[in-house]
Amino acid sequence: MLSILANRIYRHLFAAQVIALIGTGLMTVALGLLAFEIAGDRAGAVLGTALAIKMIAYVGIAPIAGSLAGHVPRRSFLVTMDLIRASVAIALPFATQVWQIYLLIFLLQAASAAFTPTFQATVPDVLPDEGDYTRALSLSRLAYDLENLLSPALAAALLTVISFNALFAGTVIGFLFSALLVLSVQLPSLESTAASVGQSFRNKIARGIRIYLATPRLRGLLALNLSVAAAGAMVIVNTVVLVRGVLGRPDGDVAIALACFGGGSMFAALLLPSMLDRLPDRAVMISAAGLLIAQLVILSAILRGNAPQSLWLLLLGLWALMGAGYSAVQTPTGRLLRRSADTSDRPAVFAAQFALSHACWLLTYPLAGWLGETAGLSFTALVLAVVTLVGVTGASLMWPANEPEVIENNHPDVTL
Repeated sequence: MLSILANRIYRHLFAAQVIALIGTGLMTVALGLLAFEIAGDRAGAVLGTALAIKMIAYVGIAPIAGSLAGHVPRRSFLVTMDLIRASVAIALPFATQVWQIYLLIFLLQAASAAFTPTFQATVPDVLPDEGDYTRALSLSRLAYDLENLLSPALAAALLTVISFNALFAGTVIGFLFSALLVLSVQLPSLESTAASVGQSFRNKIARGIRIYLATPRLRGLLALNLSVAAAGAMVIVNTVVLVRGVLGRPDGDVAIALACFGGGSMFAALLLPSMLDRLPDRAVMISAAGLLIAQLVILSAILRGNAPQSLWLLLLGLWALMGAGYSAVQTPTGRLLRRSADTSDRPAVFAAQFALSHACWLLTYPLAGWLGETAGLSFTALVLAVVTLVGVTGASLMWPANEPEVIENNHPDVTL
């Protein structure tokens, strides 16, 4: 897997991704402490609203950014977004009102909504061989999981010698180094297709989503996005409730449970390149989503009665399997997007995936939280299992099993 780092352009892009992720992880910790300093006991509500703002920015900004990214030099575009993110991170420690946090978070996440899908759409052009690209996707998945594990530990270590406001400096450094690494390489240029020439800006914005929804396997992917968002929301939203509220275990065990989820995800990411060399993406992704259904049903059944003393070990095992299923659905996504669009349309299609997948999270996050509070965790897990099943069923129906791996893309322009 590491052999792809011999490609200098990809090596610099991957390093930029890792450094930016570490900076973002430090900001996550610092933002929570800043919210508590400003809002006190209302910090949870502030962070919940900030998370909703993040998703709204992702859903609303990504298609617009995808259109713009196809018409400006990619390197300049990515560097500009990194500089905007660094500028916002500089301003965050000076926020003294809740509304200022909300405004700055929207600006930062809007820049991330522009940066991330454009970055993702660049990698398949840098690594045109599908085997190399598959390994890059697994390496990227590992980077995200390692960030989830290491950034909180790094932040905890730094907080023993510096104040939380200084963590934002780490975020700024991360984004600046990311910009320098992107600036250090020459990225492949985009060529406009005949279909994209002469379109109105409005049609260019909609083009990525229109291509996405016109492609059967991508409609199936959208259904699978709903499945992973439902299962993932159960983990992200309710782990703390399960560990602290149901089991009465210490705060540190919340991190252990989430680490098991991340560890399962990393294990699957390591296995996927060789697995995808032998098996079709559809079979791997739908089977993995089915695993998510099984884990949610088992969790619901366990929680239906009095929680057994062994639930802690069962929960760790379930979370590890949940992480493996989550990763096995998420990691091959880029392969499907790469096959489903011409080079010039890739930024728009990756942006459509970014927006539509986060729209699923915008639905499942509050569903997991609200149901968990009002109807109990057993019922919540069962409802989310049903949502996951709906996604798997939709993917099975909309994504033809006999679809050829490579098809000619024909996405004519239409007026909206």
